Amino acid sequence: MIATILLQAGSGFGIQQIITFGLIAVVFYFFMIRPQVKKQKDQKKYVNELKKGDKVVTTAGIHGRIIDVNDTTFLVEVDNGKIRFDKSAISLEASKALNTPAVVTKA
Repeated sequence: MIATILLQAGSGFGIQQIITFGLIAVVFYFFMIRPQVKKQKDQKKYVNELKKGDKVVTTAGIHGRIIDVNDTTFLVEVDNGKIRFDKSAISLEASKALNTPAVVTKA
C-alpha cells in the first residue's frame, strides 16, 4: 500500500518539469547573473586603471580630479579643497558622462 502511494506521488514530477526548471535556470543566468558579473568586472578594471590627474565623479555625485592614489583610496581635489575617497566610491557611468560633449542650448 505504501509503495503505491509513493509511486503515485512520484509520477507527477516528470522529465518535462525537470527540463522546464532547467530552462528557467539558464534564462535566469544569462539575463540576470552574467550581465551583473560583467558590469562588476568592468567597474573594477576601470577603478584599477585610474591615475593621478584623471577626472572622476563619485557615487555621491562629487566631481573632482585625482591628485593622489593609494592602495584602497584616492585623494580627490574639488573646488574648495581635497577629499579622500575609497576606490569603491568612484562611479563608472558618471565618469563616462564627463567625457561626452555637453549639449549647450541658448535661451
